[in-house]
Formats: sequence, C-alpha cells, structure tokens
Amino acid sequence: MLSLDRRIDYRLPLEMFLNAYVEDQPQRGFTVNVSETGILLASLALHEPEPPLTPVGLEFKLPGFDETIWAAGEICRDTLDDYFLGRGIRFTAMASLHTRILHEYCSRARRGNRRTVGPS
Repeated sequence: MLSLDRRIDYRLPLEMFLNAYVEDQPQRGFTVNVSETGILLASLALHEPEPPLTPVGLEFKLPGFDETIWAAGEICRDTLDDYFLGRGIRFTAMASLHTRILHEYCSRARRGNRRTVGPS
C-alpha cells in the first residue's frame, strides 16, 4: 500500500539493511520506506535522536539493481521508542546515475512490478 508523504512524494514500502553515517559515525539501519525524495530508517535505540538538519551519508543497494547508491541527506525528524530510533531522512545530494536508478525503482514499484530486474 502507498502512503502519501506530507510534503512531496508517495512513500513505497521497502525493507532492507543499509549503512548510514551520522556525525562521521557508521550506523547500521533498516529501511521502512523510500521515495525519490527521502527514506525512513529504523535502527536499534542505541543512539540519541539528532537535531533536524543533521547531515547523514547513506549507502545502499535497491532490489534488482547492482549499483551501490551513495546519497547525502539530512534528518527531518527522529522518533524514539523503547526499542527503535526512526529517522526520516530527506535526500540532499546524489549522483545523477543514482538519482535515475532510484526514480526507476520507485516507478516500477508504483506500477506494481515486483520483478527484481535491473535497469532496462
């Protein structure tokens, strides 16, 4: 099911591990959803929430694509419960190739294409 992001884009469910770098410290996280403009990342509540606009580096591979995506982002919001820290991250910079891959992934997911094939 698609949920509407308040600001710009539809969020698409996506569960995968990725690497995040906050304040130059590596952190392992798990995605909850993704769009062309951002990602929701969950990690164990081992870290304190960061203030909004804190820079974040992201490294991940989308299902069906071999290319590792490197993206810069900033924290829009943090939510903390007893177990998980949820971070809404807005993308701020990404290589053109990676932007195209993300757009292609999101387009396919919106069309309901569940096949895991690379770019056409």
